[in-house]
Amino acid sequence: MSGPVAPGEITIAPGLDPLRLQPIFRRTRRLHIPDVLPGQTAAAICQALIRDTPWKRSLFLGDRGVALDFDELAAMPADARARLDQGLAQRARDGFQYAFDSWSVSDEVEAGRRTGHPAESFYDFLNAPAFLQWVRAVTGDDRPRYCDAQCTRFNPGDYLNGHTDEAEGKNRLYAYVMNLTPKWTVDWGGVLLFIDQDGHVAEGYTPAFNALNIFEVPQPHSVSIVAPFAGTSRLAITGWIRSAGPDA
Repeated sequence: MSGPVAPGEITIAPGLDPLRLQPIFRRTRRLHIPDVLPGQTAAAICQALIRDTPWKRSLFLGDRGVALDFDELAAMPADARARLDQGLAQRARDGFQYAFDSWSVSDEVEAGRRTGHPAESFYDFLNAPAFLQWVRAVTGDDRPRYCDAQCTRFNPGDYLNGHTDEAEGKNRLYAYVMNLTPKWTVDWGGVLLFIDQDGHVAEGYTPAFNALNIFEVPQPHSVSIVAPFAGTSRLAITGWIRSAGPDA
């Protein structure tokens, strides 16, 4: 297991003045912010994602998301696995679907199952008063009160089809993506794409290392499929910044 990262070691880079970022955010309701964390902290989280993360396979089956153990998938008979893969491909072609690896940090922490993984300290940092106040200043919105978090890994062939992140009763105000892949190129795919009302790509964020993306919910977006020749996995910690409730 990688060494823990103390929450106090995680800080927003001092040059990222939220009041200078706020006018940029207001124009498109999204931001790509480079060099957000201390470099050693980002590197430590990245190495833990590579070496020490209990990944599960995240898929959208029927009308809900599921997280399957890799042992469970490996034990499936060949014909059953073929049917599963064919069904995923059909739903991805005709509607909403995703396929990538994940680990829900917030679910584990809130259930009292801490392991010392550095992503747990990042979750604590997200929910500390300093970060929440920084988000309020960047967005000009005083409602943010809580952030959830999941680690994500997109390997070649993985994708996340277009959606808006809107979910009744979830109190989602903003989505965030903390990018933790040391090296990436746009040719490898895995790009966070924002879709305009005509179905065109309005803007795309390549997953640059130690860059934070924040965008308002709802907003149509997707993650483009990772190319078969991608040189590594697309690693990130993602989630939603939420209000305390629908009237908060």
